[in-house]
Amino acid sequence: MGFIFRGFIILSHDFKVLPTKATEKKNLRGAFISAINTFAETAFNNNSLEYLDSGHILFIFKINKIKSRDYKKEEPIIMYGLVDKTKKNPDKVVRKFMEKSELIFQKFIHQYYDSDFTNLSIFEPFENELKDYFL
Repeated sequence: MGFIFRGFIILSHDFKVLPTKATEKKNLRGAFISAINTFAETAFNNNSLEYLDSGHILFIFKINKIKSRDYKKEEPIIMYGLVDKTKKNPDKVVRKFMEKSELIFQKFIHQYYDSDFTNLSIFEPFENELKDYFL
């Protein structure tokens, strides 16, 4: 699970070890998720993608807006989760993720609104909040 801003993962936490293929390209994940959502918004008239199904893993996305200190307007921020979907209904898994993650996403936005997003160390304490919230 993590947060993406301007195509970069600004914070992430692994709750479970996923199959090797899902973690090999972790450094490209932020750009990939941002690109997919930008495409979906453009191609489907501002509707963002909620999830991608990739074998046994669901890539789930939740999008909101946040303001950084270096820009006057709000910009998209994406919270993502990689969920092992083995033998589960993807729509049910996505709905549960969306419901469960709403409060922590709002807390992140409130806590870091108008922050310096170039200083990634400011987000490190929030990793503990993610762990505590989901465990």
